[in-house]
Amino acid sequence: MKRYHVTTFGCQMNEHDSERMKGMLRSLGYAEAARRGDADLILFNTCSIRESADSRFIAHLGEARRLKRERPERVVGVGGCWAQSLKDEVFERFPFVDVAFGPGQVHRLAEFLISDSLTAQGYFEFEGFTGHLPALRARPFQGWLQISVGCNCACAYCIVPSTRGREVSRPLAELVQEAEAMAADGVREVTLLGQNVNSYGRDLPSRAPATGPRAGGSPATRPTFAGLLAAIDAVEGIERIRYTSPHPKDMREDVIWAHAELASLCEHIHLPLQSGCSRILKAMRRTYDRQRYLDRVALIREHVPDVALTTDIIVGFPGETEEDFLQTMEVVEEVGYDGAFTFIFSPRRGTEAANTAEANVPHPVKVERMQRLVELVQRRARERALRFVGRTLEVLVEGPSRTDPDKLRGRTRHNKVVNFTGLAAPGELAQVRIESATSQTLSGEESLLARVAG
Repeated sequence: MKRYHVTTFGCQMNEHDSERMKGMLRSLGYAEAARRGDADLILFNTCSIRESADSRFIAHLGEARRLKRERPERVVGVGGCWAQSLKDEVFERFPFVDVAFGPGQVHRLAEFLISDSLTAQGYFEFEGFTGHLPALRARPFQGWLQISVGCNCACAYCIVPSTRGREVSRPLAELVQEAEAMAADGVREVTLLGQNVNSYGRDLPSRAPATGPRAGGSPATRPTFAGLLAAIDAVEGIERIRYTSPHPKDMREDVIWAHAELASLCEHIHLPLQSGCSRILKAMRRTYDRQRYLDRVALIREHVPDVALTTDIIVGFPGETEEDFLQTMEVVEEVGYDGAFTFIFSPRRGTEAANTAEANVPHPVKVERMQRLVELVQRRARERALRFVGRTLEVLVEGPSRTDPDKLRGRTRHNKVVNFTGLAAPGELAQVRIESATSQTLSGEESLLARVAG
């Protein structure tokens, strides 16, 4: 039996695509190899968001080159956004690569393998979603549901529109059908995926009048993201819904109301800030300003008081002054995020921001600002986490703790990781009394009384 090895870089969208690759390969008779050196097929699912991801990937690709020299019959494949961004150069720069494909051509990998092609092949035109492909999930009770691909925004620092193209939404009925199939397969928690999930449906045709809990939108209107959330909430067996990532400019009232009203929609929203300075936000082409962002946060907390808010922040965008950075710090202090992904700006080839070298912030300044930001984020996250101490929370058990094999690890509806003692099995929903908290994790003990009562 032939064996494969997949290395995944980047976002949740790539994790979803890699699960589809693995499921497809299993259906072709391949088994997964634990080590790259044991594989007949070496695959990389790549990211192009940051130069650092490129560097890490190319180092791994160097090992694949060595392994192919040892066994020339090995197949080396490169998929994802990096392959898409270098579609005209991949085979010239890396002649040992046998097949390359963009994010919308995962299914073409099977076509290449079945054809037993003697020449390298590249597939880079978007041809559809991978929802019809089998999936080999990392955890059988958690699943990804891709609702759209591409992005119509033009953020100055982002390469996604050039690698994943314009936004394309999947039909609502198709998504509900896939969610039903996932539930029947044992999935309890589903995460909706898209570059900008809350602009879902704007490219779809207007629907005829419809009624019922899964109508997904008002009569004679296009499907909306809020309507999609309601439709997935109505799927029997789906007990938790998450989504990533929304754009603040499209975080509308109906989505916020959905968080307050839909039983399965988790109390967690990832709302990227990027900068707390309106001038820098304008330079980033984010199409919202500081006050509009804060107004969204206030509305969210009005309707979902216990919501967990997380964010993305870029430090050192070209032209950022100390005063600009302090405005970001003020927003972080005011909002009090439950967590944040923080990034030092680095120019990305093919983006508008890459052409602003004269305004670049010196690297030592970026590093010093990042240190201050991380300290503030962690302090506020720790303060926010303390509200859970003494409460009993529902935790979806994911497996053994990574820090203590005698404990279990799971995740709350607020997307907080919990390490706890208990008897629950992976995939079960446990009631856990929280005893302590840090900025990153919660600790506690399963309520055995609740287990007996259940």
